[in-house]
Amino acid sequence: MKPVLSLRGISKSFPGVKALQGVQIDLFAGQVTALIGENGAGKSTIVKVLTGIYQPEEGTIEIDGKPVRFATAQDAQRAGVTAIHQETVLFDELSVAENIWLGHAPRTRLGLIDRRAMRAGAQRLLASIGATLNPDLRLGDLGIASKHLVAIARALSTEARVVILDEPTAALSHKEINELYDLVETLKAQGKAILFISHKFDEVFRIADRYTVFRDGQFIGAGAIADATEGQLVQMMVGRSVDQIFPQRSHNIGPPVLTVVGYNHPTEFADIGFTLHRGEILGFYGLVGAGRSEVMQALFGITTPSKGAVRIDDQVRVIRSTHEAIAAGIVYVPEDRGRQGAIRGLPIFQNVTLPSLTRTSRAGFLQLAEEFRLSREYTQRLDLRASSLDQELGLLSGGNQQKVVIAKWLATKPRVIILDEPTKGIDIGSKAAVHEFMAELAAEGLAVIMVSSEIPEVLGMSDRVIVMREGRIIDEVTGARMTPETLVRAAAGLAEAA
Repeated sequence: MKPVLSLRGISKSFPGVKALQGVQIDLFAGQVTALIGENGAGKSTIVKVLTGIYQPEEGTIEIDGKPVRFATAQDAQRAGVTAIHQETVLFDELSVAENIWLGHAPRTRLGLIDRRAMRAGAQRLLASIGATLNPDLRLGDLGIASKHLVAIARALSTEARVVILDEPTAALSHKEINELYDLVETLKAQGKAILFISHKFDEVFRIADRYTVFRDGQFIGAGAIADATEGQLVQMMVGRSVDQIFPQRSHNIGPPVLTVVGYNHPTEFADIGFTLHRGEILGFYGLVGAGRSEVMQALFGITTPSKGAVRIDDQVRVIRSTHEAIAAGIVYVPEDRGRQGAIRGLPIFQNVTLPSLTRTSRAGFLQLAEEFRLSREYTQRLDLRASSLDQELGLLSGGNQQKVVIAKWLATKPRVIILDEPTKGIDIGSKAAVHEFMAELAAEGLAVIMVSSEIPEVLGMSDRVIVMREGRIIDEVTGARMTPETLVRAAAGLAEAA
């Protein structure tokens, strides 16, 4: 059987990052191909290449054996490639029919939108996938599962031959997931070639015919699901060489500093409880949507949990704002440093001293010399590379911006520092500097929480690792159990290997 769509030797780079390196994938009519890989494997990038959002620097895309080029998303759509994402890109204020036909509605002979034909066409498309929705309903009045049906009907309205389902079950109930499985079978029966992206192995083995594994932006292997086991796929996902050398640490762990008990949020996480010790680096690992960042944002007062308690040195602290978190000695370095961690238009020294204005002012007036002294002290410790402390933050590299954000919070002299994806998007040299400094912080007695999607980083830097899945703590991994396979199995909801 010849594939409907083939990718060969696809490469795509971003500043400092090789997102895809010569990858390949084949999609066949009437079959589901599961694209498998941990966070950062290149799955999202390949979807954007397939849908014309990104153009590859190398490689070829073929449909029915003929080379094609997707310069725009419209090119991909015209070629019959469409994607349905975890969060549907539809318009709540429009009707079901209007969403299905938006941008390519049927027209009358006078060139006006033919609403009767649009409604009839929407009914026909919905019926073809077993959906009984009223085309006149306002989309905003529908649930998530029904919106997915509308998104799929919209995809079919463009005569799609290739349908990409990107984490489609993330927000669905058990009943809705089973209905989606039935829908996938319907699409297969219609001869659609389906690319299915999921972190959930039970889903992959339930509906996929074939698999393709990416790791670190590279193609690792492909084959028939019937010939594969969970253990083999896990090994393919994580069996990378660790080309980073992590700093040696003394692991002088002291008494508990932070204790979290029964932390709950109505929509993000439940039953979160753990203890963090002086001088410890506690890793948090999980797949996309596991709830790790949401827990950390609650601990820093960005969001408010519905119940639960936080103790600092056995003293219960109420954290309802970032001000109260800082007062309790907790600081948070976010994953999105550009939007949440710093102000790009301000100079370095003002970014560093922003949370410490009471220390750098007298009688309500800022002392410029004190601001420079404080910012110099902490940026030098992090080996910041900049022309001067007057330089705008936005002109620095990603790694140096990260150092400024870390310096800003260290200047507040915290007890607990939360680092959310601390080395994401920065080069190897800057990663090594951040790792070295994390080790120094722990050695000085600071309690460190590190959220990371990079397994070598989690294992190389952490004393213990807490694994989260779907808003809950699934496992706490220590000692000999701290292996890539253990982390991936727990994060994916697989039983522990015998």
